Amino acid sequence: MSFRNRFKGSIFLTSLTLLASSTTACNSAQELKSQVSIDGAAVGFSVSLAVAEEYGKIKPNAKVSVASSGTGGGISKFCAGDIDIVGASRTIKDEEIKKCNKNKIEFVELPIALDGIAMIANRQNNFAKCLTIKELRTIWSAKSDGKILTWDQVNPKFPKQKLKLYAPASDTGTFDYLTQSVTGKAKDGRTDYTPSHNQNLLVQGVSGDASALGYVGISYYIQNQDKLNLVAVESPTGKCEKPVPIDNVIKNIYAPLSRPLFIYVSKKSLDNKPAVKEFVEFYLDNSWKWVDSVGYVALPDEAYVKVKRKFATGETGTKFKKAKPGEPITNFI
Repeated sequence: MSFRNRFKGSIFLTSLTLLASSTTACNSAQELKSQVSIDGAAVGFSVSLAVAEEYGKIKPNAKVSVASSGTGGGISKFCAGDIDIVGASRTIKDEEIKKCNKNKIEFVELPIALDGIAMIANRQNNFAKCLTIKELRTIWSAKSDGKILTWDQVNPKFPKQKLKLYAPASDTGTFDYLTQSVTGKAKDGRTDYTPSHNQNLLVQGVSGDASALGYVGISYYIQNQDKLNLVAVESPTGKCEKPVPIDNVIKNIYAPLSRPLFIYVSKKSLDNKPAVKEFVEFYLDNSWKWVDSVGYVALPDEAYVKVKRKFATGETGTKFKKAKPGEPITNFI
């Protein structure tokens, strides 16, 4: 073969290689745009999972991944630009907003359901039927670390029985919300308890220990109510209230341990990935259908209208930073 023919062949092969590389890169970029990634809170995870499964039925080619690494872990990934949507069981914090801003990640804040933090005790516990906020502060405050070790230290009327505590890990939104509600400061909680990101393990711990107390999202209590006692909490009006029936959460009767659950959506993803916008629209239109069945509480009708309007306008930032535990959700959308 002449040099000229070899040269022509070389150009032809190079052209094919470049074309193949270009096609692969194009397909890869297109595939990336069709993907939707969600991570975040364990509480609310089942809502996002149910929505993703139903979305997949009408959009068989959709590529929606749903994971749960906790509110703090999910927001860290979100503010780094690694995921499109983060589920959160609390409002995004100032330091997290600063991290998002540093990476030029704007977000749309969307409440998607309500939850009541259930205070749970072992079935053999026949004395802790209603706890006051003061008693909860005594139990869970950082000042009680290594000091409040028996039930009679919480209330002299309770037996001198070892107090064993089970609760979500300190980097979860549930831990933040509980400590904010009972001590007035998020993360102001004791460390000498059995922590877990898996709230089913907390249920197992409390159900297997006669002296135990813990707290979980309402769905975890509902799924295991035959194994647990649900402890009432004294409301600001002085009445002992429980998160069940769930109307107590909707009507803000179970205060201050009722809270909104959120998804935060990347504005960049909304602007550059049509699949994300389509999925979130489906989420807001349909999530209420499955909220109750997976153990949470649907938003009031007025709230859904406001949330959809907020998404349509693309309003970024948070309005919930000043919200206090127990305040109606519609005041802040």
